[in-house]
Amino acid sequence: MTSTFARNTVRSLLKNDGDWVQQLELTTAMDMAAEDMQKTGERLKILVLYGSLRKMLDLTHVLWLMRPVVFFFRLGRDVRVFNPEGLPVRNDTDHGHSKVQELRGLSAWSDGHVWVTPEQHGNLTAVFKNQIDWVPLSTGSIRPTQGRTLAIAQVSGGSQSFNAVNSLRILGLWMRMFTIPNQSSIPKAYTQFPDEAKSGNQRLIPSGNRDRLVDCMEEFVKCTILMRPHIKLFGDRYSERTEKQAKEEKARVNHILNN
Repeated sequence: MTSTFARNTVRSLLKNDGDWVQQLELTTAMDMAAEDMQKTGERLKILVLYGSLRKMLDLTHVLWLMRPVVFFFRLGRDVRVFNPEGLPVRNDTDHGHSKVQELRGLSAWSDGHVWVTPEQHGNLTAVFKNQIDWVPLSTGSIRPTQGRTLAIAQVSGGSQSFNAVNSLRILGLWMRMFTIPNQSSIPKAYTQFPDEAKSGNQRLIPSGNRDRLVDCMEEFVKCTILMRPHIKLFGDRYSERTEKQAKEEKARVNHILNN
């Protein structure tokens, strides 16, 4: 799904006065977002990653993803959704591939991520893990994930499980991200929409699962607003400062000896 498709879909949903996202009471988050926008003049930049290539899932899972995206747009956020289709399996030769460069660029651009994956064989999907494998901890002075906030969610075909979100939380830790305490797990996803096989604007039916998803997105926005001013602070490490100092001292000595 392209960013343009995401934006156009969201705009069409926002124009629908009956859309349930429009009816949510989000006073605190709305006030925080407005104050942050006034203070910084910049929208929060959110990257959404999802872990499926199934065509049928495009009608439900991806449009389900649009609900958090609509939520962010309502709060004035800038949201990009990366489409994993065409991304090569992680290897040592395709670093210049257009999809790899797109993914890395979006991560470096972002202030926070939302990760969503189906649970497959008791864990997250290879489609999702492959995306994370392509994102380096650092590229020169650029750190595509470090210090960013992270919200996590999963969908399951069976009973409720937390295997995938637990793995996402571990991945977030290793990517040096700040994962929010809350998480969303949608069980029996095929029962959560009016008609799974129907194309068009599928909506999550009212339920505690839907409310929990809203909780996660609200918490994520609040955390990202609080954390964004300090992203660079968490990249300032003692070990790296001393390593840099040692290199500079070595270069200084070599310069003296060679002149």
